[in-house]
Amino acid sequence: MGSHVSKQLERRKAISTEKKTLCDLQGSCGEAYPGSEYHPPDRKNWMGGLNPEKLHINKIVWPGTHDSATNKIGIPMVSRPFAQCQSLSIYKQLCTGARVLDIRVQEDRRVCHGILKTYSVDVVINDVKKFLSETQSEVIILEIRTEFGHEDPPGFDKYLEEQLGEYLIHQDDHVFGKTIAELLPKRVICVWKPRKSPQPKHGSPLWSAGYLKDNWVDTDLPSTKFESNMKHLSEQAPLSSRKYFYRVENTVTPQADNPILCVKPVTGRIHGYARLFITQCFSKGCADRLQIFSTDFIDEDFVDACAGLTHARIEGKA
Repeated sequence: MGSHVSKQLERRKAISTEKKTLCDLQGSCGEAYPGSEYHPPDRKNWMGGLNPEKLHINKIVWPGTHDSATNKIGIPMVSRPFAQCQSLSIYKQLCTGARVLDIRVQEDRRVCHGILKTYSVDVVINDVKKFLSETQSEVIILEIRTEFGHEDPPGFDKYLEEQLGEYLIHQDDHVFGKTIAELLPKRVICVWKPRKSPQPKHGSPLWSAGYLKDNWVDTDLPSTKFESNMKHLSEQAPLSSRKYFYRVENTVTPQADNPILCVKPVTGRIHGYARLFITQCFSKGCADRLQIFSTDFIDEDFVDACAGLTHARIEGKA
């Protein structure tokens, strides 16, 4: 019992120390970077507002959401706080400005997070199509994967092609150098990551797992995650030569050996430091590698931080 209490005290001290580290870094370095003062006048159409003829796919800083379809997961006030990473629906996330969605499914095509499940993936697809029907130049990266520990939904690749066919941008390395205007009216890059089924092939309507990479660091320590994100990002190729999307996730996650297991208070330890991370990317010389930037509980400021840097890149200021 005594050793357990001692361990918990050490964990709390480590968390407190790491929170202070980020706070002090923010105080000494600030959050100013090229484009940091930019705020899109219409977040629902922020890509269109940056001129689709000038906006290249590999210059976009894509705001994304982690475990995107968890707004109604589990049982309210019982299991939901342990698995909910977003409070907004998929449609509202897209209207807020999110452009990368992280969807996990199980064999019956229901969205899940670990052992907890929620609505059918049909809800996600319908929200995506509703948003696309209301906008003209917004491009979405839709990542759908079979959740760990679950089986692939049968025939799921065909389902995605049937549901999104008219919008799908086919798997092609040349896409990275194209502008949004050159891709229209196609507007969805759908990355399908099955666990056992065959991966989508080059030229197919769906993209294979190798086109969306990340380095997931499973920790609830905010400075550890921040520094690990920076290290892994710095190891990537510059956007000008990269033929894949790379994601950095501005999140920390609950750990089994810590008494705080609800997502929101834990991820809140790093949530407010998205702009600091971008600032540090410039300081460390890897701002030309930042591409997909994801978060839990996405908000307007997070979208503005990404859109601002995208705007600066178009203007040749970053």
